[in-house]
Amino acid sequence: MLNVVPGYGPAVGTPIVTHPLIRKVAFTGSVATGRAIMGLAAQRTLPLTLELGGKSPNIVLADADLDDAARYAFAAFTFKCGQVCSAGSRLLVESAVHDEFVERLVERARKARIAPGIEDPDLGSLATAAQYEKVRSYLEIGPAEGARIATGGGLPSDERLAGGYFVEPTVLIDVDNGMRVAREEIFGSVLSVIRFDGEDEAVRIANDTEYGLVAGVWTTDLGRAHRVAAEIEAGQVFVNEYFAGGVETPFGGFKSSGFGRENGFEALKHYTQSKTVTARI
Repeated sequence: MLNVVPGYGPAVGTPIVTHPLIRKVAFTGSVATGRAIMGLAAQRTLPLTLELGGKSPNIVLADADLDDAARYAFAAFTFKCGQVCSAGSRLLVESAVHDEFVERLVERARKARIAPGIEDPDLGSLATAAQYEKVRSYLEIGPAEGARIATGGGLPSDERLAGGYFVEPTVLIDVDNGMRVAREEIFGSVLSVIRFDGEDEAVRIANDTEYGLVAGVWTTDLGRAHRVAAEIEAGQVFVNEYFAGGVETPFGGFKSSGFGRENGFEALKHYTQSKTVTARI
């Protein structure tokens, strides 16, 4: 049976987690709320699955197919206007191809069509007024920290969009991994581009985050792809694509991105308690 109970945390979430008949909770949402749920669950020793935030690195190595990578990199930070936990919001590009790749990505972003969702555009509106204001604030935070706006950074010029929560897809360059735009989950179509030299530095930057949900690796060398993927601290790594897998592939995070897995047979383990009975006859 599936019973949908809409409501906010204090009225619905807390009673569900604390109710004595609830035997398992799986939560998808923010790190802050996930930690609050953990605190309540600890009082009951309640099993949890938490799928929380992300600041996922999408790594483009110099030997990648740049056209393919640019197409997917755009989708990685604009899908659902970036309002997905697995968005590729940190783009790590090897120095040898950095300028060329950014140029291709910027060209794609400038051609993006922004419109109400019912028109099936490249980007629609953000979900709420609060999220809209949050995303707009990062368009000011980035340049204040020293990042440069390669494209976007403003609101659509189309007058019919003036009353909605629409923001241009924004590409920030000259980003350092210590900046807020590289460390905090924006949950909007704002991309931080970080330059690196060599795969060791790429892995170091990729792992220098409290999150560990998803990562992308772009290279035509499959051995290199496996080597880098093995070193990245993330629950899933997409190679030469971004957003992949299905109901058969386990999904979940490392570090502050949560624990436990959704999808696949592995997810069933989180809803199963084994029992051992031994008898001497």
